[in-house]
Amino acid sequence: MKTTFRDLGLMPYQQAWDYQENLMQQIISQKLTLLKNQTINQFTDNYLLFVEHPHVFTLGKSGSENNLLANYIQLQAKNAEFVHTNRGGDITYHGPGQIVGYPILNLDYFVKGIREYIEKLEESIILTLKEYGIDGERLDGATGVWIDTGIPGRTRKICAIGVRVSRGVSMHGFAFNVNTDLSYFNMINPCGFTDKQVTSLQKELGKEMDFESVKKVLRKNIAAVFTMDFSENI
Repeated sequence: MKTTFRDLGLMPYQQAWDYQENLMQQIISQKLTLLKNQTINQFTDNYLLFVEHPHVFTLGKSGSENNLLANYIQLQAKNAEFVHTNRGGDITYHGPGQIVGYPILNLDYFVKGIREYIEKLEESIILTLKEYGIDGERLDGATGVWIDTGIPGRTRKICAIGVRVSRGVSMHGFAFNVNTDLSYFNMINPCGFTDKQVTSLQKELGKEMDFESVKKVLRKNIAAVFTMDFSENI
C-alpha cells in the first residue's frame, strides 16, 4: 500500500501532535468521501512520520499523574515539558536520540483490528533489534517491546507504544530508545510500572549508534511488516 514517509527531524511535541491531527482528519474525510461515492480503485492517503522531540513527558488518557515523580520546578530545571495527550497508555518520556514513529494510516488497508496493529508495530521493532543481535520480546499484559522478560528484576523496556484510532485511522505510535538519555526516566514510573527498567540500543550495545542508520533499518522493517510502498515527501 502506498504510504508517504516524512522525517520531521526535531519538532516540539505539540506541533507534531497538531500535524498528526491534521493528517488524520484529512484521511477520515477521504474515507467518508470514498464511502459516500462508493468509489473503487481509489485509496486514501497514508503516512509514516519519524520525529525526535525535545524533552517531554506525555500522559495517556488512561494514565495517572502520580506516575510523574517530579514537580514542575524540577521539570523546568531539566528543560522538560509535561503534556496530557489523547493516546492510550500511561506516562512516558520523549527526547533527543529516540525515534518516535507516528503512523497515520487508514487501518482498513493494513490490519483487521487494533490488536493486530499494535502487534505489527511491536514486530517491526523486534525485527530491527534482531539485526543488532538483540532479542526483543513482548510482555504479557503490556504493550511495547521488552528484553529479558523471563528474568525477574532484569526485564527492561526499549520501545513504548501508545496509539489512538478514530474511524479506523491511527495516530500517535511508538517511541524507540536508540541514543536516549535514560536518566529522564528516573522522573517517572515508565508506562506506570514501578518494577521494570528502561533501556536503549546504545546501552545494550555499549556504544553510541548511528541514528540515521537505525532509522533506515527500522523504516525497512515497518515497510516489510505492513506491506508499505514508501514515497518520500517532505
